[in-house]
Amino acid sequence: MHEEVWRALADPTRRHLLDLLKAEPRSTGELCEACPKLDRCTVMKHLEILVQSHLVTVERRGRSRINHLNPLPLHQIVEKWVSGHTAQLALTAQKIKTLSEETST
Repeated sequence: MHEEVWRALADPTRRHLLDLLKAEPRSTGELCEACPKLDRCTVMKHLEILVQSHLVTVERRGRSRINHLNPLPLHQIVEKWVSGHTAQLALTAQKIKTLSEETST
C-alpha cells in the first residue's frame, strides 16, 4: 500500500488536489474549477489514482461526488518513514555533539 501512496504523491497535480481537500471536502466539479488548466477527464484520472491509493474517499450525494481527504495513509508514512529517519538523525546529531564536547575539553 505504501508504494501506491508514494506514487500518488509523486505528481504535483495530485498533491494540489490533496491540498484543496485538506481545507474541506469538495465535489469533483469544485476540484475541476480549482484546476482550470486541466480538463475534467484529467482531474478525474488523478482523483481515481488518489482513491486507489486510499488518500481520497468518495461520498455519493445524488449525482454529486464529494471527495474527502483520508489522512490515515499519510500518517502511516510519517510514522514508518519520516519518524524513523528523524530518530536516527537525532541520534547521530547527539553523537556528534558528544564527540565535539569531548574534543574541546
